[in-house]
Amino acid sequence: MKKFHFPIIAHVFVAMFAGVVTGLFMPSWYVRIFVTFNEFFGQFIGFLVPLIILALVTAAIANTERNAGKMLTGTLIIVFLSTILSGLFAFGVGDQLLPYFVKEDASVAIQPQSGGRFASYFFIQLPPALDVMSALVLALMLGLGIRSSSATGLKKGISELQDVVMLSIERVLVPLLPTYIYGIFLHMSAAGEVIDLLQNFLLVLLIVVALQIAWVLLLYIIAAIAVHKNPFKLIWTMTPAAVFAFATSSSAATIPITLKQTKKIVGSDETASFVVPLCANLHIPGLNIHVVLCAMALMLTTGMQIDLFTFIAFVLMLAVTCVAAPGIPGGSVAVLPVLASVLGFSPEMQAICLSLCIAMDAPITAFNVMCDGAVAIMIDRQLNPPDRQAE
Repeated sequence: MKKFHFPIIAHVFVAMFAGVVTGLFMPSWYVRIFVTFNEFFGQFIGFLVPLIILALVTAAIANTERNAGKMLTGTLIIVFLSTILSGLFAFGVGDQLLPYFVKEDASVAIQPQSGGRFASYFFIQLPPALDVMSALVLALMLGLGIRSSSATGLKKGISELQDVVMLSIERVLVPLLPTYIYGIFLHMSAAGEVIDLLQNFLLVLLIVVALQIAWVLLLYIIAAIAVHKNPFKLIWTMTPAAVFAFATSSSAATIPITLKQTKKIVGSDETASFVVPLCANLHIPGLNIHVVLCAMALMLTTGMQIDLFTFIAFVLMLAVTCVAAPGIPGGSVAVLPVLASVLGFSPEMQAICLSLCIAMDAPITAFNVMCDGAVAIMIDRQLNPPDRQAE
């Protein structure tokens, strides 16, 4: 009989709840054990993320079809425009709405603690082999170089590095993430300041879902205008893929269903077969909306200043560093270095954003997949004459 495994989302919810509850009565020495663990594990995440970016971004670029030409270019342009503009859209709405929903004077224990009753027992330094920007630039250089040359040996080496990184994610990172999240919420609960934070983010998550729905509607309205079809019929056709993505929380695992439904709304099976797998690894408007709004809410909660130009850089970095993240378990960790380097988030603040990303992984994945159908329609309209789009 096959052994049943709880999905990571279930583990995260249990960890958050257990952390809040046990933090109410556990002694300080118990809390300090998890603070010590989190101190080291947070550094391990910082060490691993540049390697994730290096391996996955390089592989994603190197493995694109060299002869895809116009279809590849068009898909990349639409995907990155959608991803970037969705983040800026979230910023614009959040800038107007969040101050009314988030308590700016809420004081929560999410800043680094170098002393006090919940201080770490000891510190172990684990500096990353590369910083994020170095990893990103190196990945672009290697990926484009491999794709434009016959560097088969280097391509094989990158593929093997990708396997090693994936193994580290599956065997170490993902299994320990719930313990890390438990430690964060245990610490906050023990400090007696977690209720305001949870109340703030329950409202924020409702806004996130509303904006994700609005972005899906916008993309399908644009696509429907281009091909003279009913946007709601197109959305209804793609709904089975979204439901399957919600159930699996994996864009990659949903590819067969997404492909089947996409072929029903585009004029070319070839277009669907090319666009869907590519979007499954690149198109993350649902994640961008979620991360931007959660980051803004956390900044309001802690009294940090929110700046438009900083968030433009943040959204641009997210679009690139999260390449291939939707296709791997625990891929949301790719947002952590961007939160740290661009917004200046502490490890505790990064952990809260990561917890919310994992907790909302199912709807985020569903919205990402739903948007992929609209991209396929736009690309098919670009490559084929209008009469092929007519019903």
